[in-house]
Amino acid sequence: MARRVAVADLVGRARRGEQLAVARLISLVEDGGDTGQLREVAAALAPYTGRAHVVGLTGPPGVGKSTSTSVLVRALRAQGRRVGVLAVDPSSPFSGGALLGDRVRMGEHATDDGVFIRSMAARGHLGGLAWSTPQALRVLDAAGCDVVLIETVGVGQSEVEVVSLADTTVVLLAPGTGDGIQAAKAGILEVADVFVVNKADRDGADQAIRDLRHMLSLGEPPAGGWERPVVRTVAARREGVGDLVAALDAHRDWLDAVGERERRRLRRAEAEIEAITLDQVRARIGDLRGAHGLCDLAQRVLDGELDPYRAADELTAEVTPP
Repeated sequence: MARRVAVADLVGRARRGEQLAVARLISLVEDGGDTGQLREVAAALAPYTGRAHVVGLTGPPGVGKSTSTSVLVRALRAQGRRVGVLAVDPSSPFSGGALLGDRVRMGEHATDDGVFIRSMAARGHLGGLAWSTPQALRVLDAAGCDVVLIETVGVGQSEVEVVSLADTTVVLLAPGTGDGIQAAKAGILEVADVFVVNKADRDGADQAIRDLRHMLSLGEPPAGGWERPVVRTVAARREGVGDLVAALDAHRDWLDAVGERERRRLRRAEAEIEAITLDQVRARIGDLRGAHGLCDLAQRVLDGELDPYRAADELTAEVTPP
């Protein structure tokens, strides 16, 4: 039997900024092996969360998300802010782990104690995020990060889940690739709080910005009075990053002024509670399947004794007894 980790000690060390303790806590929630220990981690972290500004960065492959994230970390650190980065990578089909390494992608920050970077495997999860991202986010928040950046694997019809975790969602596009039109098709115009046209030194950048602003003008007026900015950057040359930081800070201030941050985090907590509850129900159904309860119900449906809805009612009664 594996030795149980002293969670309270790890949390205390993580709150003092010890990187190894932060890494160990994230490994605990990512591995998901011991449900009892996961509950212990969640309980220990709960009093220390809710302070970090959570920024989600998403966009099509090739727009420079990783480069933009790296220069954004540099700019935030220049202001003395502690930064956490959760970079959600594609999964290895063999190990299930992240294909890209955090130190390879953002090596310039590897020795900075004020930065914690973790690559996480999506492991087939369609939302562009790893299933354990909410828990890892909680670890970084409790560890004293002022800003946590969540970089997703891409964007598309099923890859806008970052908005459910972020206080501020940044969508990156690039000129000359039709990304603006694809963004409209994917529905991310509605979820973005800040737009970034990266690689703005390329031909077509001005046209891309005009097209994006035109598409924004055709939609519903933004709720609460937030006018979504379009920031132009050349991340590879660190140009425009100051404007991006200013836009993020302005959105954070707006969130607090109108109470939107609290509303978003309330919805986030509701969704997380629902997801955990459904996982527990599925686990209970799996137990019933092993005890032939679900198979017996299925056979009765096939024999015409029950319709599927009545069978589901009986299964629900078994899963959630009074």
